[in-house]
Amino acid sequence: MKFFPLIWSNLRRKKLRTSLTILSVLVAFVLFGLLASIKQALAGGVSSASADRLMVRHKVSIIQLLQASYKERMERIPGVTLATHQTWFGGVYQDPKNFFMQTPVEPEDFLSIHPEITLPAEQKKAWLATRTGAIVGRQTAEKFHWKIGDKVPIRSPIWHKSDGSDTWDFDVVGIYDSPDKSTDLTAMFFRYDYFDESRPDRAKGSVGWYTIRIKDPSQAAEIAKRVDAEFENSDAETKTEPEGAMAQEWASQVGNIALIVTGILSAVFFTILLVTGNTMAQAVRERTGELGVLKAIGFTNAQVVGMVLVESCLLTVLGGVAGLGLAWLVVSNGDPTHGSLPTFFFPKSDLLLGLGLSLLLGVLTGIVPAWQAMRLQVAVALRRM
Repeated sequence: MKFFPLIWSNLRRKKLRTSLTILSVLVAFVLFGLLASIKQALAGGVSSASADRLMVRHKVSIIQLLQASYKERMERIPGVTLATHQTWFGGVYQDPKNFFMQTPVEPEDFLSIHPEITLPAEQKKAWLATRTGAIVGRQTAEKFHWKIGDKVPIRSPIWHKSDGSDTWDFDVVGIYDSPDKSTDLTAMFFRYDYFDESRPDRAKGSVGWYTIRIKDPSQAAEIAKRVDAEFENSDAETKTEPEGAMAQEWASQVGNIALIVTGILSAVFFTILLVTGNTMAQAVRERTGELGVLKAIGFTNAQVVGMVLVESCLLTVLGGVAGLGLAWLVVSNGDPTHGSLPTFFFPKSDLLLGLGLSLLLGVLTGIVPAWQAMRLQVAVALRRM
């Protein structure tokens, strides 16, 4: 620390160059933070998936329906402890822009199989007692300023009521939350019995997909085969897979997210590596005589190398911390798409990774100038003064 004033004065010598370099690093790390948050939003369901849950859908496509009667048959399969279903509702609130996920569920089974969803006991009781009751995620409730007791009309272009109306009225009886940041807090869940009783006879008794809980996650593949064998050659054959695999399928529809993010960031950081490395190389060349003086008065090679590396790291860490901080502020404002990225946040693991990258960038950009400074001969350096 006793050499810090000297290092800081070196950075301040060319204020414009130092400022532009820090700004370049800052932009790179803002991009890093935003891309990490987008990756989390698109693929976050994979990391939040439970190992003891399997998803069962129609073998052809998830838009093809299964039968509600499959529930009892699934729960009789060895290794399965509970099965519950959901159906895509596809509704909007007031305006087509106000789209968010809604699905009918069987409340007790749904909450039991999804322990990450937290709902106060009195709100759960109200949900079980209210035929038209629905629970909504905290983010959606805050977005539309809904509160418990509100009556909410949702219009569905997919599901019409038996009287031909496409508007369904729900009573908000609960607002759910979760301690897990990767849990979607934008959805609405309402009672399947109300949904099934209110739609036309030809659609009654059908569901979209099942979530089943299994006793032993290590036997997931075997249990999945048993489930699919149970409905083999039926009118609606099934495809069963781990919850994480299904979430990965959804994420992969927009491409290999990890590869895309890695490719973009690699190009950006390689460019910043060149920019910052050039800055440090110029700084060392300009101070050749001064480095010779330092060596002449007793500074060791290790001290000279350390000073150059600290200066380089300070340059990149300042830009990195500022960039990560700015990215965190932007991401903290919530989903910029207003619904398409419900789990949009900056993961702590990526924040720590960013800090590590800023330090690594400083070492990489400073190592060559530091090596040159170490090899500098005192007599040659003093002649250049």
